[in-house]
Amino acid sequence: MATTTPVEGKDVAPAVTAAGDRLEDRDAQNRSTLTIGLLRLAVLVVALLAWQFVAGAFDVEFFISKPTEIWAQLWDWVTSGYLLDNLGVTLQATLYGFLLGAAAGIVAGFALGLITLLGRLLDPFITAVYSLPKLALAPLFVLWFGIDLEMKVVLTAVIVFFLVFWNTYAGVRETDEELMDVLRVMGARRRDMIRKVVLPGSLTYIYVGLKLAIPYALTGAVVGELIASNKGLGFMLMSAAGAFNTAGVMAALVVLMVIATIMNTLLNVTEKYVMRWKLAGH
Repeated sequence: MATTTPVEGKDVAPAVTAAGDRLEDRDAQNRSTLTIGLLRLAVLVVALLAWQFVAGAFDVEFFISKPTEIWAQLWDWVTSGYLLDNLGVTLQATLYGFLLGAAAGIVAGFALGLITLLGRLLDPFITAVYSLPKLALAPLFVLWFGIDLEMKVVLTAVIVFFLVFWNTYAGVRETDEELMDVLRVMGARRRDMIRKVVLPGSLTYIYVGLKLAIPYALTGAVVGELIASNKGLGFMLMSAAGAFNTAGVMAALVVLMVIATIMNTLLNVTEKYVMRWKLAGH
């Protein structure tokens, strides 16, 4: 027994030290996150106070409104139910269009990335369609789908599709060929290489495309409502602008920024979950 105790002590000590280091790193990371959060809050408060002061001191309230008036407008919309009625319409078009466009973009990106001949064949046609201003297609979609939800969903999906497609396509084309050759020599099947090499390697590119697509998804939905709609945040923007209600315009823009922030946060959460294998390696 006397000879085994020191050996066991030597085995346990490094593990205890490593666990302590991990706890210290986690505590330091938590403190850093808290500090960043407080600094962001301070920047926001200072910006709002400066905005309030400038609007009153230089008599430009008509052009930029005031944070207090924007808050009052938001509160009035919330308590009257006006915001929730219109918010649901925009969120529905945004989410449906985002999911449809993202799914189509990922599938097409993988297909053209994996099938070289198909990619070379369709590349100029996709590039030509991509060069079109997507918002200019809105009048055409009104003729095809009318002014209901379908038009906003299709417009949003088209905008999202290209952003996700090009990033997915680039991620697939950037796959490590040497690693693929090693797997071929080991007898791996094509579907195994796609599942274990191509897909994990392209996830970073896919999430970049998804994050880029979030604000554009909102843009597509709102522009569709601006062109032809009697409900939604775009309709609220148009109504407030028509009434020269600067606070109303700013309030609608604030709601859009909040929606985009929430969607981006949710996407970051899914990214951390899906790519936890990558984060664990660091």
